[in-house]
Amino acid sequence: MSILFEGFFLQASLILALGAQNLFVLESGLKKQRYLLVASLCSLCDALLITLGVLGVATLFVQIPLLKIGLGVFGVAFLLWYGVVKLFEKPASLENSHALKKSSHLRTVVLQTLAFSILNPHVYLDAIVLIGGYSTTFPTALERAWFGAGAALFSVVWFFGLALLSARASKLLNNPKTMRMIFVISGCVLIALALKLGIDVWSWLI
Repeated sequence: MSILFEGFFLQASLILALGAQNLFVLESGLKKQRYLLVASLCSLCDALLITLGVLGVATLFVQIPLLKIGLGVFGVAFLLWYGVVKLFEKPASLENSHALKKSSHLRTVVLQTLAFSILNPHVYLDAIVLIGGYSTTFPTALERAWFGAGAALFSVVWFFGLALLSARASKLLNNPKTMRMIFVISGCVLIALALKLGIDVWSWLI
């Protein structure tokens, strides 16, 4: 059990920082737009990446550096585009919030969630390189599996907790002025994250 908690707390130290994926989960809860599906997909993506890390797939980034760079370029473009969209997005009125929730298309939500989950090379560095690398300190495959399970468990707890809490808070925050402010802040953070990621990608090229 100590190995399980070791993975749990290592993942906590990596995921708690404000990032694009966390912002997307938070906003999906505030809007009540398929937020449980979003949390499920984010948790599943993290679990798959952690599993790949524990299995030793981190060597791919060493052998194929263009893979990391390509993901970074797509990630920068996506974050910039979505950040600009948030800056100009107008919140729905309270009367239309229920209809908006119903009208959110399943395919759009799935694609956006997957984009936020996999188009950021830092996610791969955290889940595959850092967690995967740390798992090599355990001598047996069973111990590495328990460590990975602990890391994946925190992702489940975190994403569902964030989605459920933001959905509950939507009763207090879901008014046009507050939501507009949230959209602007979210857009600014996403653009800042895109610029930071762009600097990282540029440093990989030179």
